Amino acid sequence: MSGGGAWAGVAVAAVTAGYALASKRLARASVTAPLVFTVCGVFIGPVGLGILDLEKDAGAILVLVEAALTLVLFTDSFELRGRDLHLGRLLSARLVTVGLLLTIGAGWLLAVLLLPGLSGWEPALIAVILAPTDIPVCRAAVANRRVPPVVRHGLTVETGVNDGVVLPFFLLVLAAISGTASSEHGLVGVFWRSLLLSSAIGLAVGAAIGLLLHRAWVTDWVNREWSQAVVLAVALASYTLAATGGSGFVAAWVAGFAFAALLRRGTARHGTGPSGHSTDLVGSFTESLASLLAAMSFLVFGAVMLGPALQHLTWRAALYAVLCVALVRPVTAAIALVGSGLRLPTVAYAAWFGPRGLPSLVFGLLAAKEHVPAARTLLEVVALTVALSVLLHGVSAVRLSDRYGAWFERAAAARGPRLREAGPADQV
Repeated sequence: MSGGGAWAGVAVAAVTAGYALASKRLARASVTAPLVFTVCGVFIGPVGLGILDLEKDAGAILVLVEAALTLVLFTDSFELRGRDLHLGRLLSARLVTVGLLLTIGAGWLLAVLLLPGLSGWEPALIAVILAPTDIPVCRAAVANRRVPPVVRHGLTVETGVNDGVVLPFFLLVLAAISGTASSEHGLVGVFWRSLLLSSAIGLAVGAAIGLLLHRAWVTDWVNREWSQAVVLAVALASYTLAATGGSGFVAAWVAGFAFAALLRRGTARHGTGPSGHSTDLVGSFTESLASLLAAMSFLVFGAVMLGPALQHLTWRAALYAVLCVALVRPVTAAIALVGSGLRLPTVAYAAWFGPRGLPSLVFGLLAAKEHVPAARTLLEVVALTVALSVLLHGVSAVRLSDRYGAWFERAAAARGPRLREAGPADQV
């Protein structure tokens, strides 16, 4: 980093330790890690103490946020289980297909109407960047056991899948904007290198190392600590191999699916290894590391994106952020769930909890790195939207999950198995 790198390290360590020491109490008060880290980031950024600056520390910042997104994509796909997909499959399937496309379309139209300074594919790029959800922003919405499994698993699966689904849209739209680095490869080149080739690399790396780790379990060659290191190796290898000529993010996401599939297939056939390992054990360390890096990314977000955006706040960007959070996701998700048989409180709950977070802020920084002509407007809109989502979704998660959980308990007692939220997943 720059000459202030030491102070930046101290600030990051202080905020991380401070939140960790009070994390349980803060969680009870509906104060989430993304909210705390974002606010603290504003104070250490250019509008505050000036410890962290995008222009001076761009390299280190991009390394951090790219590492965070890589691990999040990998762990999201790695942690998805058949049970999760089964329990919430209709909810997540509707939100990831119809809901996601409607969200991108509505965000695109809104950008055209409210942000006249954008041209060509730039309004579409903003819509794509702000399409993926990030449920860890409001973890209580799916952690509350009073919320029915259909909803908890459905929202979890949506987050685990939609960031990977959005990646192709992001890469293709970025390539369609003239003047960006991606446009030099053309749409065909991006499709071939960033999507097909990167997916093949992720599939090969994940499957090969998953098979090797399973064999190491069966023969009792691997111990507990080093089996966790293998997971990091898969994420790092898949990202690095693909990033040189394609998309490391796509490769990491696909590698997570392949790696987990090979491990679980072997576990189902032979049981866990002689040392008592399981895929839960293997993934726990990587998941914790991904959460830590994601929290630190929100600190960077507050410093280098939100702080400057607040300095140059425009009413158009602010209105777009408000409508994106309060209108676009709720309306498009509700439309996607029409005909599902879910009751209105369930539809409203699932429609509201579509927070924007880490994927959006990383995509925004990557777009700025690609020299998108309207980078300043893009960063401002993305920063305000993510910040508003972190605040509103984070603060409301505990209270709304309790209220919805109480409604579900009453409705389940009154209607029993006739209530689809309470019935088997295949009836929902």
